[in-house]
This record gives sequence, C-alpha cells and structure tokens, in this order.
Amino acid sequence: MTESMLNIASMLMLLAGGVFAMIGGIGLLRFPDVYTRLHAGSITDTLAPLLIVGGLALQSGWSLLTLKLLLILLFLLFTTPTASHATARAAMLAGIRPVTASGHDARDPNQEEPSSSNT
Repeated sequence: MTESMLNIASMLMLLAGGVFAMIGGIGLLRFPDVYTRLHAGSITDTLAPLLIVGGLALQSGWSLLTLKLLLILLFLLFTTPTASHATARAAMLAGIRPVTASGHDARDPNQEEPSSSNT
C-alpha cells in the first residue's frame, strides 16, 4: 500500500515537472524579448527540477543516491537564479531594452522623443 502511494506521488511529481519544463520551453519560444524569455526560463527552470528530482528521490528511497539527488537539487536552486540575474544584468548593460505591450522598445523617460517632421 505504501509503496504504491510512493509510486503514484513520484509519478505525479515527475509528470508535473515535465509539464512545467514544457511550458518553460514554449515560453522561451513565444516571448518577444530577453527579459520575458528569461523570466519564463528561470521560473520553470527552478520549479521543474524541484519536482523532477523530488520524484526521483521518492523512487530511490533513503540511500546514498537520494543524498546525491538532493545535493544536485541544492546546486540547481543556487545556480539557476544566479545565472538568470547575471544574464539580465548583462542584457541591461548591453543596452537591450524591454519590449512594451505595443511591441516597441521601452524608452528612457528622461530621453527626448525624436522629432517627427514631415518636410
């Protein structure tokens, strides 16, 4: 009884992790700029491994393998947000501006608008 409940919980965690990874991949393809793509990727890249490694840890039981899986998870939980932050800073320092809802680059509010003369 307990083993079948662990198998079902593990299966659901693995399935949910796979679904979140797919959603993140679709978000990477569909979003318009680096910042929104980074958001989609970083959120799902943290949640999907949590669920997948959690499901694998349930399958492995209490062993050295479980400890290794949890150490991998701990490593991922520290490095993924750090890499996302570094990527966002690099994009910002490179001058890449976010795309607004109208589909144009966001302008600096202190910057003057370009003059539009019809002459």
